[in-house]
Amino acid sequence: MSARSPRTPKYRLHKPSGLAVVTLNGRDTYLGPFGSEESQAEYRRLVAEWLTSHRQIGSAPRGSIDLTVNELMLAYLRHVDGYYRKNGQPTTEPANIKLALRPLQRIYGHTVADEFGPLALKTVRQAMIEADLCRNEVNKRIRHIVRMYKWAVENELVPATVHYGLKAVSGLKKGRSEAREAEPVKPVPETFVNAIEPYVARQVWAMVLLQGLTGMRPGEVTMMRACDIEMSGPVWIYTPESHKTEHHGKERLIYLGPRAQAVLKPWLRGQSTAYLFSPREALEEHYADRC
Repeated sequence: MSARSPRTPKYRLHKPSGLAVVTLNGRDTYLGPFGSEESQAEYRRLVAEWLTSHRQIGSAPRGSIDLTVNELMLAYLRHVDGYYRKNGQPTTEPANIKLALRPLQRIYGHTVADEFGPLALKTVRQAMIEADLCRNEVNKRIRHIVRMYKWAVENELVPATVHYGLKAVSGLKKGRSEAREAEPVKPVPETFVNAIEPYVARQVWAMVLLQGLTGMRPGEVTMMRACDIEMSGPVWIYTPESHKTEHHGKERLIYLGPRAQAVLKPWLRGQSTAYLFSPREALEEHYADRC
């Protein structure tokens, strides 16, 4: 009686990462982006070797079947592109993460992901220092890398011990590293601000004045609506419909005193749900002035 042929392992999608995966001898092998020609070719190669060796591929060198840092980064970037969105629009965070991962990809891209440890992380950090990044920025980018490994542990792509080891790397301390310190960010001189008034639309100038009087962010002033402003007291209270920290469950209140109220009053007209400062209106006035 002939021996029964081994059942061919399936080419599958690992949903959290978007990578193709095949299980050989109880061990997952990541193949690259699901559906890509490269991943399918790698699947065919591994399965052919597995069938030929009668299921003994599990004894092959570890690096031949484990997830690499490049593959981990690809899966993580797909995740962040979908995760970091606000009101249906992408935020700037994915771009920041990609910048943080560049030296990691350049130095350790082909390394097995779960072999990346604290000393390797320090090597990446040193590359950032040598690229003349300031200390705070280096610490921020290293945190992005460690956060990627936290996500990898959550999705069972690497052992938890890898993330634990990376967390042991302390951040750079002021005056105790080679990294330069950033110059303090100073306010723009008031004379510089006043100099632009003749060159901007009156809508833009009103927004500039409001930011100077209240300290609100540019996005908050551009989305101002009458329905978002409580005007019953001597000090008005503006609650933006959306703000930077709302995903943390925090409320944002902006207080408008007499001077800010005086800037706002000419714009409180029409529908209460309409934005106070209209780009279309500013453009129409610009063209009218040219005629």
